[in-house]
Amino acid sequence: MAAEGLDALIAYGEHECADLAPFAPDAYFTNDRPGSIVIFCGDADPVQLTWSTLPVADHIEATRRGDDLWIPPGDIRVARHAAGVVEVLREHRVEAGAVGVLGLDPYPPFHINPIMPYHLWTEVLAELPGVRFVPVGLGYLFATTCQSKEELEVIAYSAAAGDAMARAMLEAAAPGVSEAEVYAAGMAAAFRLGVAAPGMLLSTGPGFVSWGPPAWSYRPQQPRILQDGDVVMAEVFCRFGMKETQHQVAIAVGEPHPDVVTAAGIARASYEAGLAAATPGNTFGDLVEAMEAPLREADAWNVHPLVHLLNPMGPVCGFGAGLRRMPEAQRYGRLFDVPTMGGELPLAPGMTFAFEPNAVVGGRLANLGGTVVIGDDDPLELNPFTAQLLRSTS
Repeated sequence: MAAEGLDALIAYGEHECADLAPFAPDAYFTNDRPGSIVIFCGDADPVQLTWSTLPVADHIEATRRGDDLWIPPGDIRVARHAAGVVEVLREHRVEAGAVGVLGLDPYPPFHINPIMPYHLWTEVLAELPGVRFVPVGLGYLFATTCQSKEELEVIAYSAAAGDAMARAMLEAAAPGVSEAEVYAAGMAAAFRLGVAAPGMLLSTGPGFVSWGPPAWSYRPQQPRILQDGDVVMAEVFCRFGMKETQHQVAIAVGEPHPDVVTAAGIARASYEAGLAAATPGNTFGDLVEAMEAPLREADAWNVHPLVHLLNPMGPVCGFGAGLRRMPEAQRYGRLFDVPTMGGELPLAPGMTFAFEPNAVVGGRLANLGGTVVIGDDDPLELNPFTAQLLRSTS
């Protein structure tokens, strides 16, 4: 706050139970359930605004258990709305000056537009016309993205759980097995380790360019049954202590199509190029450029980002432009590919990235990778196991 010249700071947190890539700066300040608004006014203790009495009841139980909570009961209110925000600022006589806001900046990959609710924010603006509200997402990113030793230990535990998920999925994948069984095996492995596995992207078949949650998770249809020659391409997400790791799982069930093998080789070359560029002194843009080079040389394209920042989310590699090559794409309206964002970010020790190089060759996708930490010199691979095309022996 002092560095930005702020009289107050508002940290808006996305509702709890948000699935992938949640916007939760509130949890960074509360060490508690996400989904609140946290307000700092000058040197006063922060005030937490919750959406209902449920987080308060949980706070009571956590206190009884002796959990490490950072916001005392007297500073917690059931007032996660515009009137609650205005009340706190007026109590501290912040009716003029500058107030920083976390929630008014884009937060890729999912929140390309700011996440702050329109009605909440227009009411705040109407009630406090003398306040100058300032987006401070970039400052928050710079202040929190280099993880401490303790945070890196938490991340390492999450990464190990991701490997356990991948191994369980590999063991489950076989001809005649439902893709839902593969999904369940991975999720169960995470839950047994006490890690929140908020979801999984999963596609199966002899070749495809789709990327997202399995179709049976949002349409009333049966999961696909694996066949000899299929590939399982998945992205699994682990979260431990609100620190996230991501893992790209590629499993060949039998002998895959040669295009899949070629695409996996390109993805592996992209992964290795990224490791070589993941050093202090380079920027995120340099990292993206290095990882894109093998795809350009092979005339391949990427369905989803090759790399993006974790903890918090932030700069992300561009993706999707190659979809326009598909004959079927001509039947759709405007196809907007996502450009690289945050290329100017300098790499620094303690930053964590999702390395997820992927390539499409002949209409067939291969995807691999895991979580990588920027070191003082060389990067640290937390998930070399998933940085390769795995082959089922079942």
